[in-house]
Amino acid sequence: MRRMRLAMLWTAALVSVAAASGCSDNGGGSSSSSSSTPSSTATTSANQNTNPYASASGASSGAQAKVKTASAGDLGTILVDGKGRTLYLFEADKSTTSTCKGACATAWPPLLTSGKPETGGSAKSKLVGTSKRPDGKTQVTYHGHPVYGYAGDSKPGDTNGQGLDQFGAKWYVLDAAGNKVDKS
Repeated sequence: MRRMRLAMLWTAALVSVAAASGCSDNGGGSSSSSSSTPSSTATTSANQNTNPYASASGASSGAQAKVKTASAGDLGTILVDGKGRTLYLFEADKSTTSTCKGACATAWPPLLTSGKPETGGSAKSKLVGTSKRPDGKTQVTYHGHPVYGYAGDSKPGDTNGQGLDQFGAKWYVLDAAGNKVDKS
């Protein structure tokens, strides 16, 4: 409950920042009263980027992604990136092609790669794939789902995006089989 309250407060603060900066693109998805739009990056007073996904969303063409697994307490074994940050699926994605762009892709940065992503832990290499994004970058997919990080996760092991309803649909962590984990 405390984690949910902190996530809601953090998101509300970022919505204020996004509104002040004129950010209104919802990435093409339908919006609802619970669809908040977090700012692109958390910043310190010195205006230094503290978003752990900044490098993932702006991955260079030479960066090869890694998908592995980690234990996430009550959520069980879930997929994470090479740095241990939680990966999510977006229920609005009905194929391997991402529907999350603009402000959505800022709040939920796609896991980008150059070449075939590596796997680790109990992640299955036969379930890993890629898909081209509208900007031409290559996004990692797992079991047919484009995968994303969440700007509200500040460190490896955070799962603050679990079950959030943003940009027209819900977001969930994935298990090693590539299925959504529908637990709070």
